[in-house]
Amino acid sequence: MTDQRELLELEIEGIINESGENIIVTDSEGFILRAVKNSEEMYGISSEELVGTSVRELEQKKIFNPSVTLRVIQQKKPVTFMQKTGTGKIIMTRGVPIFNEENEIKRIISFSHDMTEIEELKSEYEKLQLKMMRYENEIEQLRGREIVPSDVVINSKTMQTVWGLVHKVAKSDATVVLQGESGVGKTVFAKALHNGSDRKDKPMIEVNCGAIPESLFESEMFGYEAGAFTGAASKGKMGLIELADQGTLFLDEVGELPLAIQVKLLKVLQEKKVTRMGSTKSRTVNFRLVAATNRDLQAMVKTGTFRDDLFYRLNVVPISIPPLRDRKEEIHQLTETFLDKFNEKYDTDKTMHPSALKAFWQYDWPGNVRELENLMERLVVTLENKTILPDHLPFTQKVEEDGVPEYDAQSSSLQEALEHVERNWLLRACRDCKSTYEMADYLGLSQPTVVRRLKKYNIDSKTNHRF
Repeated sequence: MTDQRELLELEIEGIINESGENIIVTDSEGFILRAVKNSEEMYGISSEELVGTSVRELEQKKIFNPSVTLRVIQQKKPVTFMQKTGTGKIIMTRGVPIFNEENEIKRIISFSHDMTEIEELKSEYEKLQLKMMRYENEIEQLRGREIVPSDVVINSKTMQTVWGLVHKVAKSDATVVLQGESGVGKTVFAKALHNGSDRKDKPMIEVNCGAIPESLFESEMFGYEAGAFTGAASKGKMGLIELADQGTLFLDEVGELPLAIQVKLLKVLQEKKVTRMGSTKSRTVNFRLVAATNRDLQAMVKTGTFRDDLFYRLNVVPISIPPLRDRKEEIHQLTETFLDKFNEKYDTDKTMHPSALKAFWQYDWPGNVRELENLMERLVVTLENKTILPDHLPFTQKVEEDGVPEYDAQSSSLQEALEHVERNWLLRACRDCKSTYEMADYLGLSQPTVVRRLKKYNIDSKTNHRF
């Protein structure tokens, strides 16, 4: 009997140690009866040390945490979960209860598999996925920068819609009418339509319909043969429409077209042929037409100043570009874009004070983006100050400053005049700055000096009123 028992013990030990599994056997109280010989590699403690130890104690010492054996004892059913050992390994462990005939737990056997390498691979994979996502985002941003011209700012939802439509129709040959107030950037979008098309390697001919005298319009647009009229070039001249062959013809301010030219232009659009002045020979032309206007062409049709047939020929894809006052979230970036542009052009390092940017936001910009660009160039070129302040802006000089009283210089002494100027600067600083430290930076003074001057003039920096 003893020999059979010893033989059974040997068999069990052999199975546990040679199975390739990390096996631990406990009694119903969680005391370890058997442990695989290579347990030290897994748990940092030898099998000899494990045997006789309670899994509760081992859990408290973080030898393995949590204990699958304790969960089996509590739940009285097989349990599987991930477990972390004291050696830093991550293992998949499964505990199985062994019941007697009275359905009482007599033994718990746990099987563990080292998942550390797999978990590390998973972690590396997840990191790689994050990198891939970041790279994809960066690629999309780079693509966006390639697609969107550097002088176009697309931040607002309305402009994103506009740009989406421009990008969508650019590849087609559909005629586009760009509508919007003067200065909103219609020319920029016309160039974007051309550069996004299959005609981008061919010329884009821009015609300002409002800048060519009516008497010269026909010869400029359609060209002329030698001797077609007095003063004509001896060899004749190719018209702007012919120059746009295989490319894009951009008619800016198309609402200014004379009615007589509208008729001839309509014929060219219908037949794709142009006849020079003084000639009976027609030349085939292939161009994509883009028009722009700040006028209501449909209203002009009703008043008879624009042909309805030409209107419908042009109005295939109308795109309305909103004024700058309706997309003020783009003012900051536009300002920075133009500031960088002109700083580089004129080799300067001008900066914008936050209060000047605030004034930009509050202004309605009737001249739109063009007005903003022109103003930034003027400020960079003419200002001696490095920092652009609200007082440098023409539209802030036209209105009386809030809280700054009118001043009669003729009835004051020099000292009074100086004090008046100093007080007004302090009032402006109070209005535009959040703290005396920011005021000091704004005024070019030290913070203690600012505090003393505020007290001198009885100015409350928090309310911008007298105490």
